[in-house]
Amino acid sequence: MFSGAQISLYPMADDFVGVIMSALSALAPYRERLRIETDDVSTLLVGPPEVLFPAMRDLFSAAAGTGVHCVLSAAISRGCPGEPDDAICQSTHFEGPSAPLAERHADALAAVRGAPVLDVFSVAQFSLYVMGSGSHMDEIYGCIDFLKQSGTFEKSKHFATKLSGDTGVLFATLEQAFCRFGPPEGHVTIDLTASANSPSAR
Repeated sequence: MFSGAQISLYPMADDFVGVIMSALSALAPYRERLRIETDDVSTLLVGPPEVLFPAMRDLFSAAAGTGVHCVLSAAISRGCPGEPDDAICQSTHFEGPSAPLAERHADALAAVRGAPVLDVFSVAQFSLYVMGSGSHMDEIYGCIDFLKQSGTFEKSKHFATKLSGDTGVLFATLEQAFCRFGPPEGHVTIDLTASANSPSAR
């Protein structure tokens, strides 16, 4: 299976280049387990979700930790039929048949309860898309039920769900939404915008 994310980081600061370049050091522990390609629009991270989401979390937290208003935009995908399988993406998340929805819901909540707390507050809005599944709405509603119990749910919006909380817990919630809902071999995508230190929150 192929899994990865196209990400762009936007620090709202005069020294935006310095903030980005400094934050990139947070990817150092993950570089051997990810394929990373950067161009003038975005950076592609390819790898298993259990590496991908912590890498995005740490990159975003490093930028947000400077105190400037930062936004991370990401298109995250797994199982796209147009992408070739990649050995670097092998993940324990998708081994074996899919468990019943209630069991996956419970496992997702347990994983979020064990998430690291980073003491960086952020908000996010995201949309989950389960492709090519006749029961896709059951999966999406199951995910929404999980989100409402995750401790990060803030509100439903048109076309998206808003989350807020510690960045460590928030990205763990996103990882569980991405991995636990939709068939293991299926095409699932997330459209994500995360923000920290926004002046509008004040």
